[in-house]
Amino acid sequence: MPEPTILITNDDGIYSKGILALQQSMRSLGRTVVVAPETEKSAVGHAITISDPIRIREITRGGSFAGYAIGGTPADCVKLGVKALLENRPNLIVSGINRGANVGMSILYSGTVSAATEGVILGVPSIAVSLDAWIDTDYTYAAEVAHEFASIVLGGGLSAGTALNINVPDKEKGTIKGIRLTKQGDSYYEEEFDRRVDPRQRIYYWMDGRLVESEENLDLDDIALREGYVSVTPLHYNLTDHRSLAELDKWSVFENGIQ
Repeated sequence: MPEPTILITNDDGIYSKGILALQQSMRSLGRTVVVAPETEKSAVGHAITISDPIRIREITRGGSFAGYAIGGTPADCVKLGVKALLENRPNLIVSGINRGANVGMSILYSGTVSAATEGVILGVPSIAVSLDAWIDTDYTYAAEVAHEFASIVLGGGLSAGTALNINVPDKEKGTIKGIRLTKQGDSYYEEEFDRRVDPRQRIYYWMDGRLVESEENLDLDDIALREGYVSVTPLHYNLTDHRSLAELDKWSVFENGIQ
């Protein structure tokens, strides 16, 4: 069988430590190709570029080709990688390793997760991997986790249309409690905006806030992560709220229209 091709991307940018650790961990599984934003694109969600050209630049490390730097979003990177840059369709897309967790409502903003969901929209099995750390990040164990799940998915272990969102605690390997299959939690940031004035007396704002966590339930991604477990959540791009269909169907407007 031909060697599988693994497309690697992220939202922290092509020069991040996390994407280098991810690429190194994937090399034993197949041919790796990095297609990532030229600069950090955190929290851009599933944005794509349609009104401007998307520029690409080949990046070298140590005199060797290291990947493509893209002047666009993580979703742009996946589209370009699958549709234009790779000679053959990739067997797997892995996005990460992100600096900072992507759990709860932050999944909706995450460029890391959106790269994976773009992958499954294009019909390619996809994984997003994040490390719950911002300072003194050590991606060693997160890279091992990514390798294990990538190996399983390459073996045919993931349903079509489903992306895996994996979050790894910022703990030493021996202190990790285990790996839990989870649901998306309800944690979110309650934002505040700090109003400031620059030296030219122009007003600007810095967004800040505090994390509001979900109920105490280890079946939820944010709580499992906080308690020291690797959280693995299956995601789908279909956002229909099936629970509400029967209730909304009772609204008279659907039967009588707007008079």
